[in-house]
Amino acid sequence: MTTPIQSDGLAALRVQIDALDQQLLSLLNQRAHVAEQVGEIKRAEGSPFFRPDRVAQVIEKIQRANQGPLQNQHVAAIWREIMSSCLSLEAPQRVAVLGPQGTFCEQAAIEFFGSAANLIYCANFDEVFHATAAGTAQFGVVGMENSTEGVVARSLDLFLRSPVHVVGEVSLLVRHNLLRQVNTLDGIEVVLAHPQALAQCQGWLSQHLPHAERRAVSSNAEGARLAATNPAWAGLASERAAAQFGLHIVAHAIQDEAYNRTRFAVICLPQTLAMPPVSGKDCTSLVVSVPNRPGAVHDLLVPLKHYGVSMTRFESRPAKSGQWEYYFYIDIAGHSSQPNVSAALKELQSLCAFYKVLGSYPVGD
Repeated sequence: MTTPIQSDGLAALRVQIDALDQQLLSLLNQRAHVAEQVGEIKRAEGSPFFRPDRVAQVIEKIQRANQGPLQNQHVAAIWREIMSSCLSLEAPQRVAVLGPQGTFCEQAAIEFFGSAANLIYCANFDEVFHATAAGTAQFGVVGMENSTEGVVARSLDLFLRSPVHVVGEVSLLVRHNLLRQVNTLDGIEVVLAHPQALAQCQGWLSQHLPHAERRAVSSNAEGARLAATNPAWAGLASERAAAQFGLHIVAHAIQDEAYNRTRFAVICLPQTLAMPPVSGKDCTSLVVSVPNRPGAVHDLLVPLKHYGVSMTRFESRPAKSGQWEYYFYIDIAGHSSQPNVSAALKELQSLCAFYKVLGSYPVGD
């Protein structure tokens, strides 16, 4: 039983916390007033309101000053939300994501921009690219690659002719949960999810629901939304989607690979935000094609080796010309403005029939 002395001590600590909360609120509003002044200057100068490199610098500086007991990852999350809220006073950022609410794409956008961003929900990645290129959204977030199932092919195809470029990325730990109206595995006839999620969970589904139809839909959140309409259906989606659509989590984290991550690219028009500066931990993405001759693909790798540039991804996609030609999507370590990377890219470009840099940007954690 709690003694009166302990109760008095707890009450005193709560009074202390309440006083600190009032101080924090006052300081946060002071910061918000300064942010509004910053916004006025940016508006007059015509400079970009959102600078991910500036966000990263502020968070890194705060983390260096942190002496605990708060962990650095929690400090980063707190400051990202503070900066997101202040930025919304300068100019709310419109960000196109795959909808409906509850997608991992939405989660990636919130991790990058903070929850104060104005999210625009799109039916597919085609719409995300279109909204961003047309200016309906200032930024877009699209899936690029999964650690289990590889690249998101449609995103790569859309990059080919879109005017947008990549200015950042988010690497998200993806856990797929089985969601349903009722809290049981019995009687599930259909499992709905994005094709990538179905593939990432195929082992578990084959073992536990071998007779259930696997039905591909535009997003995992859309699968959860549909599962909420029929008691014989289930969806594969996030805990966020379960809360959004009022569903039970029948089985947690059923992806076949425990360490299942997806890379999401943050895209925008170059006039919205130019290529980010060197951060020291960067990736450069490009798409190329080469003449159809023996050794042409091998020749692409020679400049990278000569200048000591490491290639981290190499994917081919059909050019859809009917001539068995291919585009090659390449990620290399480093920023295109670094001397060795710049020299390698210049030499590589001279070998290509088609050449396009998709962006140089900080690597996601």
